[in-house]
Amino acid sequence: MSLAAVLLAIQVQAVVLGVAQDGGVPHLGCSRDPCEAARRDPARAERVAALGLVATGDGSAARYFMIDATPDFRSQVDALLGADRVSRPKGRPLDGILLTHAHIGHYTGLMYLGRESMASAEVPVYASERMAAFLRGNGPWKRLVSGGHVALQVVQPGNPVVLCQGLQVEPIRVAHREEESDALGFIVRGPKRSLLYIPDIDAWERWDRDIAALVGTVDVALLDATFYGPGELGDRPMDDVPHPFVLDTMKRLQPLARDGRRIIFIHMNHTNPALLPGSPERMEIERRGFEVASDGTRIDL
Repeated sequence: MSLAAVLLAIQVQAVVLGVAQDGGVPHLGCSRDPCEAARRDPARAERVAALGLVATGDGSAARYFMIDATPDFRSQVDALLGADRVSRPKGRPLDGILLTHAHIGHYTGLMYLGRESMASAEVPVYASERMAAFLRGNGPWKRLVSGGHVALQVVQPGNPVVLCQGLQVEPIRVAHREEESDALGFIVRGPKRSLLYIPDIDAWERWDRDIAALVGTVDVALLDATFYGPGELGDRPMDDVPHPFVLDTMKRLQPLARDGRRIIFIHMNHTNPALLPGSPERMEIERRGFEVASDGTRIDL
């Protein structure tokens, strides 16, 4: 079979594996109605935002990757692999993990790869130079490296990485709180379509790129929706945890949504009313041609 024929046969899907901000839903210490409802009914809980990538059809076994390793890593890996989890190589639950940054919802799931849990073997972990240095230099994460449970792969913003045939990712630097590491988003390119994944950024205007221009270059964008609008944190200053408001993002990207560009909001704080199906805020998002991510959604690339 020719290379062109192989590429035509390859199928790549992005799989939403969680939609919540780092603390998930129910959120520790929260007694608001959505969190209390999720405690009463686990079906109303929301996992922390993560994106799976699956590549099939090249004649070999399916390849599985995940962007970010969240506190919900165990159930997210099981959901991504499905029945294939029993046939995976020993110690290799995934073919690679791509990390955005060092906030708790995005890398702490790596702990399940250590000797106390799976004791995995050389799972590739793609990270920026600073993020990789953080993992090498700090316990308990450095034990994953020295013990051979993960194999760090340093990536450079702007330099595409081929994960497998038909699936390529390009890391892009984003402006987000850098207490422990810098932060990345990813452009994911499959055989047919491309996707932009930016679950965290401080503010679009603080970035050296034009978000509208960037979204205009891809088929699908999954973007930071931590907060719908001002005042969600009550007495706590919103500047403590800077993120663009959904209201602002919609204003910036409305022409693209109107023209049919698929723009999906993800990484929602437990205070974000758009988390709730049927809420006025979610209906406004949908009325304006945008989407709210749902756990389990599959996007063909």
